Amino acid sequence: MKKIKTILASALLFAGAFTFAQSENIVGVAAGNENFSTLVTAVQTAGLVETLSSEGPFTVFAPTNDAFAKLPDGTVSSLLMPASKNDLSGLLTYHVVAGKFEAAAVIEAINANNGMFKVKTVQGNEIGLSLKDGKVMLTDAKGGMATVVIADVAASNGVIHAIDTVVMPK
Repeated sequence: MKKIKTILASALLFAGAFTFAQSENIVGVAAGNENFSTLVTAVQTAGLVETLSSEGPFTVFAPTNDAFAKLPDGTVSSLLMPASKNDLSGLLTYHVVAGKFEAAAVIEAINANNGMFKVKTVQGNEIGLSLKDGKVMLTDAKGGMATVVIADVAASNGVIHAIDTVVMPK
């Protein structure tokens, strides 16, 4: 029961924080929510603020702070070092798809493609999208999986779908 209350509270936090989102771009929306502070720091470090603030549209599968916390100890701090800028940029752009794909369109594409729809990311590799128990799942290039925990967070230059795990490119 406590876990359900925590999940509901988190969902309300996300929803409340994003009610103003349509006038903010993707970076502004993420920066306005403390659950994305690690992502925002990473985007700044990788030099992607200008890109993700541009016209777009973009679809961002945005890892929450909890998603980054699941990575092995030292991974985030290592990625945030200047020498890792290219690796960090590649990892982050693997979470971005050109175009605006709201949840309904994603689900429709999954169903129209026999339960698996692959999308090419800005990084260049593909992510597989599927459904499990009514939730959109991402399968990365290494076979790892993430779940969309909050969908359709509107931004002026696209849409954000919060995910519970960082997906990894090849």
